[in-house]
Amino acid sequence: MNETAPEFRAGFVSFVGRPNVGKSTLTNALVGEKIAITSPKPQTTRRAIRGIAHRPSGQLIIVDTPGIHRPRTLLGERLNALVEATLGDVDVIGFCVPANEKLGPGDRFINDRLDDFPRAKKVAILTKVDESSKSEIFEQLTRLSTLREWDAVVPVSSVTREQLDVLSDELLNLMPVSPPLYEPATITDEGDDERIAELIREAALREAREELPHSLAATVDDREEREPEGEGELGLLEIYASLYVERDSQKGIVIGKGGSRLRQIGEDARKEIEALLGRRVYLSLRVKVLKEWQRDPKSLGKLGF
Repeated sequence: MNETAPEFRAGFVSFVGRPNVGKSTLTNALVGEKIAITSPKPQTTRRAIRGIAHRPSGQLIIVDTPGIHRPRTLLGERLNALVEATLGDVDVIGFCVPANEKLGPGDRFINDRLDDFPRAKKVAILTKVDESSKSEIFEQLTRLSTLREWDAVVPVSSVTREQLDVLSDELLNLMPVSPPLYEPATITDEGDDERIAELIREAALREAREELPHSLAATVDDREEREPEGEGELGLLEIYASLYVERDSQKGIVIGKGGSRLRQIGEDARKEIEALLGRRVYLSLRVKVLKEWQRDPKSLGKLGF
């Protein structure tokens, strides 16, 4: 007797959790390609970025959102509104907690907020199990069980890929039966310019070690194609981009002594952009001051917020 093939499922999942618990890294690991930039600094993710994880039994559309936080600026308010809108629409919310850190007030605050989204199923995800002992994992599982009745609880490592397939299966089992929502070759609905700008911002966050994460924004201003040198080759792609800060003092931090830091940012970002586009790139970066842009509606609009 032939077994009936499982029904194809597709739906939306969003990961929530404190800063630096591995939400964006998990998104990239499930999709199999870098979709969301990563940084240990809070509020690195600023937009709802969709990555599509394709599996034989279904599609997971992963919406990587800014973290839930108490806003201090107009940008913060808009990011929170984006999170609210996103979580209100997804099928599953994955609550990410590192296996090797005790639950704190931030975790409990986010867990309490999950009640605001009754439509979504709730899954607890223990991240960073590769950095954790078995006793730490067991203790964290016990703590999580006291928070609520979860639809599933899965320990994973995005680095070693431990239990990623188990997590995919658990998430897909909670999704509605549905035809594919994206073509098999599609891994994100982000445009190239948006992804390039994010890679530039990631490089700047990494190099500008001073506290600048909320003050940095990046845009792609122009592209120019150079003539290819040989037949059947792609010519050099020239990309002209800007990094925005809020104050002149921050501009100096990003540029660095004699322009050294900006050159390093450009070099790091160019390598990532070439890997993304699969071609040679010339990147021209300028640093601009846009006074108090996080609090100014007009400036936020200009920067795509």
